[in-house]
Amino acid sequence: MDLRLTQDDRIAGGGKRRKPARGKAKPKPKGKATSTRAKPARSSAKAKPKKAASPRTRKSGRKRQPLTFWGFFRKAVYWMFVLGIWAGIGVAGIVIYYGAQLPNADSWKVPPRSPNIRIVAADGQLISNRGKMGGEAIAIGDLPYYVPDAVIAIEDERFRSHWGVDPIGILGAAIDNVTGDYKYLRGGSTLTQQVAKNLFLTPDQTIGRKIQEALLALWLEHEYTKDQILELYLNRVFFGAGYGIESAAQRYFGKSTRNLSLGEAAILAGMLQAPSRLAPNRHPEAAAARARIVLSQMAKLGFITEAEAKAAAIDPNRNIRTRVAGAEYYVADWVETLMQAYIGDVNQDVVVTTTIDWDLQKQAEFLIKETISQNGEAHDFSQGALVAMTTDGAVKAVVGGVDYAKSQYNRAVTARRQPGSTFKPFVYVTAMEHGYSPDSIVEDAPFTYKGWSPENYNHKFVGPVRLRDALANSLNTVAARLCVAVGPQSVVDTALRFGISSPLKPVPSIALGTQEVSLLELTAGYAPFANGGQGVIAHVITHIETSDGNVLYSNIPSGPGQVATPKVIGEMNDMLTGAIQVGTAKKARLPGWPIAGKTGTSQGDRDAVFVGYSARMVAGVWLGNDDDTPMKGVGGGSYPVAVWSEFMQKAHQGLSVADLPRGGVVPPAQVQTPQQPNERPKTLMDLFGQLFGG
Repeated sequence: MDLRLTQDDRIAGGGKRRKPARGKAKPKPKGKATSTRAKPARSSAKAKPKKAASPRTRKSGRKRQPLTFWGFFRKAVYWMFVLGIWAGIGVAGIVIYYGAQLPNADSWKVPPRSPNIRIVAADGQLISNRGKMGGEAIAIGDLPYYVPDAVIAIEDERFRSHWGVDPIGILGAAIDNVTGDYKYLRGGSTLTQQVAKNLFLTPDQTIGRKIQEALLALWLEHEYTKDQILELYLNRVFFGAGYGIESAAQRYFGKSTRNLSLGEAAILAGMLQAPSRLAPNRHPEAAAARARIVLSQMAKLGFITEAEAKAAAIDPNRNIRTRVAGAEYYVADWVETLMQAYIGDVNQDVVVTTTIDWDLQKQAEFLIKETISQNGEAHDFSQGALVAMTTDGAVKAVVGGVDYAKSQYNRAVTARRQPGSTFKPFVYVTAMEHGYSPDSIVEDAPFTYKGWSPENYNHKFVGPVRLRDALANSLNTVAARLCVAVGPQSVVDTALRFGISSPLKPVPSIALGTQEVSLLELTAGYAPFANGGQGVIAHVITHIETSDGNVLYSNIPSGPGQVATPKVIGEMNDMLTGAIQVGTAKKARLPGWPIAGKTGTSQGDRDAVFVGYSARMVAGVWLGNDDDTPMKGVGGGSYPVAVWSEFMQKAHQGLSVADLPRGGVVPPAQVQTPQQPNERPKTLMDLFGQLFGG
């Protein structure tokens, strides 16, 4: 059977079916009747495709709504909320990270404040504070109300209301940094944050440290009251010359914070911005200008009235009076070096009461400064020192130099210089103990001992001379002969017994004061002459107690006991009185009082010394130069004697007159000034040598 298939009848392998041309009828087969055989069913894959959807209804079949303002707002809020959550998570992570680097909160505690040593004169007058802080801690309740108010006004005006961190203050500081007009007058840190930084953290300016600072500030606010936090701040903040507001008040105004005026409180509060640039002693105009800003801010906040602010403002044309570092600071330095020996380590605030007489201390300081100011340049000396003590060794005044602010080296206590002829009394004591008397005759003539040939100050010799006359006129050859006769070691032993503590070598030249000692020990060595032979230990501390009154040390009078017999002491006072009457110290004056003493001038006129005494007090004066250069025409009998006389007249006001210990020795009617037979001084220099040699 002949079966023919058309293209349309093929199911596979015949290629694609062509669609009939549009508008034309499908052609029918020719010559044959259409077959009635059923065609196979078409696959579902060949189902007629659906009509394409309109673009408007392609997505979900809904129309797209236009974006409105409120729609934008809702979306912005949503995304801000989401970002805020993530930012919060990030910040929390950072806080946790840096907080984890801090010790456990259970171990947090305010570290103890470094102890302060408050040093006062015998009458309670403050001499100085010593220690790391430079001043004692002071309770906020002891302050005038305007002192903490001034600090709050200029440093943290919302201190009483914030919880340790002040977002408003941080924003204000940020605005200041951007605009540069500094309207807010302060940084973003609160007082609490500053306390946290000072107590627990380093001064590094990092994000991590600021986060830790904020955490610690929150802890402080939780653990302490506002007044306690403010008290911590006031007692530990740096003021340029020390830590704590009490230190600053004493340093700059010479008074306690308890006694500050409103204007002074404003100056100290204003300093906190820049302690060195706003210090009233160095930059008074800047300090005064800043204080006026503080006062204005206090008035604005209602702490004071406008009238009070105006009245307290510092006149820019008037100098701000600040305390000058005086000679009493030499005393304070000395006391500080003694603390370890007296009470061991200082681990709490203490008060040290000294033997210093405040009025005599200031008088001694004035006399040293005045002498050098008026005479130093002309006679080539630039430094001076003075020590004064009662006859039991209680030091009443110490001046270690002409200007403590320029040089803290203590020339009265620390420095050792040649005493010159002021050492000779120890030679004569030794001679008296070896059988000599004031009327013993010794030859004043040239001699040589083991290559050593001493000479007198004026290079002249007078022949046979009594010991009393030889000492009064400071004859070197006589002292040298005595030293050789009794032995240099015996002289050393006597000096040590009388209170000289410096190491001494037993050589003949020791008789002329060629070995160095301090002015303090030299002056103490003369005390036995004034008190009848009792050795003394120079002391400046009477007692030490804690700030709450617990006594840690109390001075008990002590010493080496009787260092010479009353007879020897009487003989020495007899001879040393002659040095005042007709000898090298004849210009010494203390009207109405029996006095004695000895001058000294070291080799080359490098040191000029005088030590003199009454029955009530001993004082020593030194003039010279730190570099050991010689002076012009200055001996122990010149300016040192003049300073001594003025000081001792002040020191003896109101004291009852007492005679020097005599030990039964009756002084002669007249001490003589030895001269060569039938010879008068030929020149003015000869006369000067006889009268002021040393």
